[in-house]
Amino acid sequence: MAKASFILLPMDEKTQKNHLKAYGITFWCLEKNYKASWLLNYRGGSFLLPDVLEIRKECQIRGVSFEILSDAEQTNILNEIGSPSQNMEAVILEKAPRIAVYTPKGKQPWDDAVTLVLTYAEIPFTAIYDEEVLSDQLLLYDWLHLHHEDFTGQYGKFFGTYKNAPWYIEQKNEAELLASKLGYTKVSQEKSAVAKKIRDFVIGGGFMFAMCSATDSFDIALVADGVDICESMFDGDQSDANYQSKMNFANSFAFKDFTLERKPERYEFSDIDMTDKRRIQVDKDYFSLMDFSAKWDPIPSMLCQNHTQLVKGFMGQTTSFDSSLIKSNVLIMGTCELNGEARYIHGEKGKGMFTFYGGHDPEDYQHQVGDAPTVLDLHPNSPGYRLILNNVLFPAARKKKQKT
Repeated sequence: MAKASFILLPMDEKTQKNHLKAYGITFWCLEKNYKASWLLNYRGGSFLLPDVLEIRKECQIRGVSFEILSDAEQTNILNEIGSPSQNMEAVILEKAPRIAVYTPKGKQPWDDAVTLVLTYAEIPFTAIYDEEVLSDQLLLYDWLHLHHEDFTGQYGKFFGTYKNAPWYIEQKNEAELLASKLGYTKVSQEKSAVAKKIRDFVIGGGFMFAMCSATDSFDIALVADGVDICESMFDGDQSDANYQSKMNFANSFAFKDFTLERKPERYEFSDIDMTDKRRIQVDKDYFSLMDFSAKWDPIPSMLCQNHTQLVKGFMGQTTSFDSSLIKSNVLIMGTCELNGEARYIHGEKGKGMFTFYGGHDPEDYQHQVGDAPTVLDLHPNSPGYRLILNNVLFPAARKKKQKT
């Protein structure tokens, strides 16, 4: 009988019982210094691990499907992947990235998809917030997620609907106290300083991932640097006159030529977001992932690994991005063609990279403030959540320069 030498975690639709926890197993192997490979476009982006008893046991404990391969079977798979006629690639994963989640200390009236899925997949992370960012603690991490955040100092533009809600009042007070403690007279100035520290983290080689309103509000904070775009209910004084004309779009990561939303009561930051412009029925709300060359463009290929190319749409404060307002050097990886919106985009900044993902929770179509968190045990094969975990794992990959 041939000696078994490898474990394959298949990631296709039919054989993997728990796609999300399979990422956690792979991450766990990297932490224990086992070798791992990501087989791009092979059976949904499968993982190849050494056949070790403790890995088998861990798969059984976590409910992850695995297959045992002999040396000969592994060689055949790698030969198939290496064939020039196949759009596949085997990428070596080297080291578990150190993960930080930028999230406030207090309980939020909403939850965060990334924190939920990291916890579910049993991938360790550290929660950090403004004090840690401003004291340069981002240097300790490889990967940073921006929680549902507003970097403009307008408290999530919740004023119109929630100005009298106890949680809104409490959050505003907490934000003002924190800004003052950190030496700023306004929350908007403190958040701008945080956004610039995060920008520097990426330029220096960090990986940043943001969802929902953290995407556009981050770019807006950079573009509006030094300009007061907040009305008096947010910061106690009027905004700068003609502030739109003072925007510096050279400062942004992903978006260009957008127009800010001036009305403080309106739950919207700018015209980047497509939420109010969408005319899509719920049952038709899907976005498709782009096909990239695994051998030539391994990074976007990694970020798009999935067992389906069609992912169910989902809403958020920032649901999706107007494609016409995306910079030309930013890669659009997921689109809903019905209305020309981008859902999933990626770019480089300095030595680092960023990914923006529209919407709030991939398994909760229209997540409302105060709704209970999604129970991921009910969605262990979620394609929308897989995209988040692709981003978590891809900093572990040995990088080759993109050729196209």
